[in-house]
Amino acid sequence: MAGQTMLAAFYRSTGPAAEVLEIAEIARPEPGPGEVRVRVAVSGLNPTDVKNRSGIMTWPIDGFQVPHHDGAGTIDAIGPGGDKARLGERVWLTMAAHGNRWGTAAQWCVVPAFKARRLPAGSGDLLGATLGVPAVTAAHCLITDGSVRGHDVLVHGGAGAVGRCGIELGRWSGARVVTTVSSEAKAEVARAAGADLVVDYRRDDVVAAIRAFSPGIHRVLEVSMAANARFDAEVCGSGAVVVVFATDGGEAVMPVRPALFKSLIVRFILLYNFGREELERAARAVERALDDRVLTLPPVTRLPLMDIHSAHELQESGPFGRVLVDIP
Repeated sequence: MAGQTMLAAFYRSTGPAAEVLEIAEIARPEPGPGEVRVRVAVSGLNPTDVKNRSGIMTWPIDGFQVPHHDGAGTIDAIGPGGDKARLGERVWLTMAAHGNRWGTAAQWCVVPAFKARRLPAGSGDLLGATLGVPAVTAAHCLITDGSVRGHDVLVHGGAGAVGRCGIELGRWSGARVVTTVSSEAKAEVARAAGADLVVDYRRDDVVAAIRAFSPGIHRVLEVSMAANARFDAEVCGSGAVVVVFATDGGEAVMPVRPALFKSLIVRFILLYNFGREELERAARAVERALDDRVLTLPPVTRLPLMDIHSAHELQESGPFGRVLVDIP
């Protein structure tokens, strides 16, 4: 119905959360060709969401920007020419706010239909809102250079959003999974996700521990080349692939000799550069894992939409687990 409104959080310019984020009634969007509208139940924050809002990493603002890429809800409208059979379908969302003013921090969002992915009956909205960017990133890292079945995979930061998904998806894909963490609390999260070996890099000899476990790592999911380049070069096997998906820790120096002698491949991937085919391939892998009940709910902190300023500030502080926003 034309003229209806919705409650949304949005910003018109970048800056600190308390200064630029507004919460107000705005016009509810309508889906265009190739789009669907989703009644959002839960919105999920990622580091990119606060980087976009703060101005550290951003794209042009089309008048205003409703933030957040991830979320879960129900399709309640289909754009012209779309598949009407999807009306009422429960979905999880990924990359909702990329190139689109309608992110998930609102009662409704409009996205290209392929960014609204089927959420199985056995998966709750909270889990759905934690998938999106982390699960798609982890899936792409694992499948980008062939199967990892029967191989050993190293996931750095196993208690983080991407890392935890990487552990669960890696085990589901038939790999043995090694992960690094920085505390016993994070080690417990990684073990619960199914890691075969958890190494505390603040207490353990990382190289010795991994070498005792694996004759050679086949794939690395790398969150901080600056911190881990030496470890990766030492523990990888011949022809291994190091997939770098984040830049935590600044600039990196890769030891050339071991990397050269092992013919290591280093790939840099950024989800926001993916074409539709790449994104859908990874998202389909996540959907299959959901059907197999592989992906589980990580530790979460939930805040109401009206407290979105605190949600962004918590995300910026480096939370333990995921920050979720409940949509009224």
